[in-house]
Amino acid sequence: MYVPPGEKSAPEPAPEPAPAERSAPPKVSFIDKAAYVVAPGTAVIGLLYYFGSVYTDAYYAAFGVPPADLQLSVQAYLAKSPRAVFGPVWFLLVCGLVVLLVLGRIGHVLARPGNERRRRTVCWWFLAVGLLMAMLGFPVFFGLHIPTFLPAGWWGTRFAPTLVVALGATLAFFSVQQRLQWSVERPGRREETAYRMWAAGGTLLIGLLAMSLFFGLSRYVADAGKSDAWVAIKGGNRASLPVVVYSRIPIMHEAKDIDYRDVGTARGPYRHRYTGFLLLAKSPSRFYLVSYHSRYEDHMTVVLPDDDTVRVALTSADVE
Repeated sequence: MYVPPGEKSAPEPAPEPAPAERSAPPKVSFIDKAAYVVAPGTAVIGLLYYFGSVYTDAYYAAFGVPPADLQLSVQAYLAKSPRAVFGPVWFLLVCGLVVLLVLGRIGHVLARPGNERRRRTVCWWFLAVGLLMAMLGFPVFFGLHIPTFLPAGWWGTRFAPTLVVALGATLAFFSVQQRLQWSVERPGRREETAYRMWAAGGTLLIGLLAMSLFFGLSRYVADAGKSDAWVAIKGGNRASLPVVVYSRIPIMHEAKDIDYRDVGTARGPYRHRYTGFLLLAKSPSRFYLVSYHSRYEDHMTVVLPDDDTVRVALTSADVE
């Protein structure tokens, strides 16, 4: 470019920046992919195992059988857990869906333009009510009795405090979420600090919600095990197998309606024959038997050693 003498040349235009190259997405290894599948599955299996063990221990404890003596396998505990947790999990899912829809609708209304003041007021009320509900039901985690003004014989009376804590934590968490959304809409240094504090509070509320639901579900499973045991006792233990007991020596017991017969020495050393027993459980070293006629009023569990003095034969129900 020609420049007249005495004049400064115009600066050359700056070169246009080269377009930034798109960075390739990070590679995910097979172990990372497997962790997304294995980690949730491990947590679910662990919960099923825990609830299955709680149900089984409570069930056999009602019969007077030490649960530790049975030495059940992991598969046995897992097999019993769905029956124990299906009902309460279904109930909690339905309640959670209803609460989610209601709070979602409230949040949608509060997010409309011009509702900032109402939104702030509702959030503070929800936070105060939720924390109050959580504090009122919190002593139940320490075994303290809380008056609920509900019928003493109703099944939900024992679980009402934990549900109150869960609902309170949910309301408080909804308030925290609204406050976090308000902090995002108004960026600033002070709002960033408040955002971190409210986010930490929301994490604690999620932990409180999970703890209350876990505690309530554990209590329900234990009560379900005891209830099923008493139902089995009242029904005559129909699910148990009938057995015939042969013994070298007379068996001292107080079970009712057990037939005894001395078959003599012609059939070997096990001459004492007992019929009318039902096999309740079998441990590596003991037999736990009940009478086919035992009910709630006269229930009794007979314990026999699994050694050379006793032989137990599985039979059909019509053996005399």
